[in-house]
Amino acid sequence: MENVQVKEEEGEQNQQHPKRMKTQQEDPEEKKDRISSLPDGLIIDEILGRLRDTKHAIRTGALSKRWQHLWPLVPVLYFSYYNSCNKKHTHSDNFCLSVDKTLTQCRPHLKKLNKFHVSTSYNGRFELQLLDKWIRFATDCDVQQLYLDFYNLDWEHQFVLKDDSFFINSHFTHLRLGGCIFDPTGPIIWNNLTHLSISNGKLDEHLIANMLSGSPLLGTLRLEECYGYRRLDITSKSVKSLVLSGYSAYEHEVDDILGIIEINAPYILSLTIQDDLFLTKLSLLNVSSLTKAGLDYTKTGYYGRPKAPKREQEEMLKRLILNLRHVKELKIGIECHKALYRLEAKGFNFPSNLKVQNVMSPVSSDSDSMDYSDNESSDDDSSDSDSMDYSDNESSDDDSSDSDSDSVESGDSEELVLD
Repeated sequence: MENVQVKEEEGEQNQQHPKRMKTQQEDPEEKKDRISSLPDGLIIDEILGRLRDTKHAIRTGALSKRWQHLWPLVPVLYFSYYNSCNKKHTHSDNFCLSVDKTLTQCRPHLKKLNKFHVSTSYNGRFELQLLDKWIRFATDCDVQQLYLDFYNLDWEHQFVLKDDSFFINSHFTHLRLGGCIFDPTGPIIWNNLTHLSISNGKLDEHLIANMLSGSPLLGTLRLEECYGYRRLDITSKSVKSLVLSGYSAYEHEVDDILGIIEINAPYILSLTIQDDLFLTKLSLLNVSSLTKAGLDYTKTGYYGRPKAPKREQEEMLKRLILNLRHVKELKIGIECHKALYRLEAKGFNFPSNLKVQNVMSPVSSDSDSMDYSDNESSDDDSSDSDSMDYSDNESSDDDSSDSDSDSVESGDSEELVLD
């Protein structure tokens, strides 16, 4: 009898279970679209605003009809197109028109921009006019972080920054400017700028002084593959970090780069010198406040000769080390490390009070790394397979993570705007 009773109870439970399942399936709360129910602020700031390209934000409209109308509210705009071979102008034109149309759709909704990034090649007057228009759009929206990365495919037309709304702006906090020519008509005023990075640009001492004097809050200055200046005179007490990442120019401007660079920066705390230096000499005049320094550069030779003679490499490194003997931490990259090996083999005494971190050992297969001789006949070696790795550089800009991850797309451009 007990067995029969147990079976009857189990049968009743089995009959009740499907009813509960049916009730859950029919519950309207469970049927509701959870994506569409997310708050607008969460979607805009935490999802769409974190995407690496505006076209990806636009495409999220496929997830929910409600999202189709949210992307114009995102205060971060990112556009990227690169055509290295100067072919298929139609694709470049399509990219420019797509960006222009996208900004037109955003304008009624955006009152303030946190970040505006454009990375593109250009090759004509039409595109130059659009670049100007886009920058005015960003400044009209009080953009805080402006990243421009332009590559000129046509030397007849070059992009020149000269608008007063750019050079007199109290909203900028971060500027990263690549491939631009600067032509301010008066003093530069960037009252709230904290980070300035310039790449592939021709600078002179007067322009650099104008930028520094108009940026009282500037903390980090990064110059990457720039040229035209002979002296970096950084006397501002606010600038604490200086990154000199290469010094070079285009081949037709070689006369502007074969010279001596002097750095006078008595208040900076961190200095990084890296990448290819197309220089005869680099001198540190006053860097008395430095606590950290990094040397990860290659002293290159003239065009057609990828490296300077070993004796020149060693002399430059020796002078830099002696001028940096007061710092607490010194990081040395592999190219400088090889020159240091040769110096020590010749009797150079490395300052005993200097603490060296992250020294990378030379690769044994590289004949240059183990050659301590003063034989100039071997200076023309161009088969150096070592690549410089300085990923632990603490003196880089706070926005360096952006610069590492920001990708420049190649190939056909895509339509960005959803009609």
